[in-house]
Amino acid sequence: MKRLVILPLALLLFASSDKLTDRQRAQHALDRLAFGAKPGDVDRVMRMGVDQWVDQQLHPERIADRAIDARLAQYATLTMSSHQIFEQFEKPMIERRQAKKNNEEQIEIPREQRPQRLVLELSAQRLIRATDSERQLNEVMADFWMNHFNVFAPKGIDRVLITEYERDVIRPHMWGKFEDLLMATAKSPAMLFYLDNARSRGGAINENYAREIMELHTLGVDGGYTQKDVTELARVFTGWSIARPNEGEGFKFRPFVHDRGAKSVLGVRFAAGGGIEEGERMIHVLATHPSTAHHIAYKLCQRLIADEPPASAVDRVAKTFLATNGDLRRTVKAVIDSPEFWDAKYYRAKVKSPFEYAVSAIRAVGGQLEDPVPLARQLQQMGEGLYLSQPPTGYADTAQAWNNSGGLMARLNFAVALVENKMPGVHTNVARLVPPDGDALDTLALQLTGSELSKETRKAIDPHASVETMAGLILGSPEFQRQ
Repeated sequence: MKRLVILPLALLLFASSDKLTDRQRAQHALDRLAFGAKPGDVDRVMRMGVDQWVDQQLHPERIADRAIDARLAQYATLTMSSHQIFEQFEKPMIERRQAKKNNEEQIEIPREQRPQRLVLELSAQRLIRATDSERQLNEVMADFWMNHFNVFAPKGIDRVLITEYERDVIRPHMWGKFEDLLMATAKSPAMLFYLDNARSRGGAINENYAREIMELHTLGVDGGYTQKDVTELARVFTGWSIARPNEGEGFKFRPFVHDRGAKSVLGVRFAAGGGIEEGERMIHVLATHPSTAHHIAYKLCQRLIADEPPASAVDRVAKTFLATNGDLRRTVKAVIDSPEFWDAKYYRAKVKSPFEYAVSAIRAVGGQLEDPVPLARQLQQMGEGLYLSQPPTGYADTAQAWNNSGGLMARLNFAVALVENKMPGVHTNVARLVPPDGDALDTLALQLTGSELSKETRKAIDPHASVETMAGLILGSPEFQRQ
């Protein structure tokens, strides 16, 4: 088993130079635009037509998902406002700490009222949606944009704010205009607190948000800005803050702490005496900048095509971004419509992140995710805990980030537990994937990976082993870990 799991990740990056077959096109679409195929999905997509399936996925609002909505109803915090969450989860903790400080009797806080529940329920909904939602591309893009505009939930009050952040900021805007999405994140209390802009004021500016909005969210590290631009943009965003409890909730512009002096950012000049409109104008400038078009195009192509995406595809997608004023649906469509996306050279050319791996494994064996909380904790052990990336860069989207024997061994251990029905919260029955008179190894290989196994992998698997053992090794193999 160890010999199989620690095969170099370089072996994961092989792809045939031949043109993709119809079945490979369906498999490729499910690997990149969904979290992998469930049993029967490849045939279903082929019958429907790959292009028709893609078009449907690009319009998730047209896809009924009532079963998912019903399952998510059990998680009460998902529909609560930040104020309600604060009152129910954060305020009791504050009062308890104050009581301890005053040597007063401390009231025990019930488990269901502890702040840990917030991230667990958020993680649960992400895992349920990714595993079972019919709106698969929607969930791929939610994962992409939550990572692009990363917020670290355990940082102070962000554990209270992050529920609204995903629900009301990221998800409603990720198929619209990039400028609207950028503006929503810029005015989000979760982002303002995470990158310290909520306390930035004239005479005591904090440059964190100004730097990250240019380096990570828009222009890119080579986007043509200078340190002087960072400082000036930080001055522009002074006063962009968060409402206090007695002021309601949400974004609050505080004109009395805004730097009202003259400023210049990226050649855009602001006369003295300005206010919130300075920041809103810079959001527009950044959202529509050619460097932003290239940066967003590169990251989308990196996610959907290859770790080092072809320049031809990036340039074409960037042109679409600019020509459509940052229309994200049409920009994503431009990636999928590019010949490079369907080039056999990039088939199975990306390595799955732990999140993609775990969800795709459950989908591949037709597992039933009954309680997502243990899986959320498993992802932390695999190095990709949801909402737990501390740096603003988010998690890496390249094979190199996951190229370590410890992480790969954790995947194999997860796979074995999954197929042996020992993964808490998930029910599986891999034996039903193999007909009584069929060749178990070849059948499982086709069912789980969509292709034949390499000689190296076949050599590592005893064809006389149990169905569960073979399935676990296949899920831990290089063939399954690539997409």
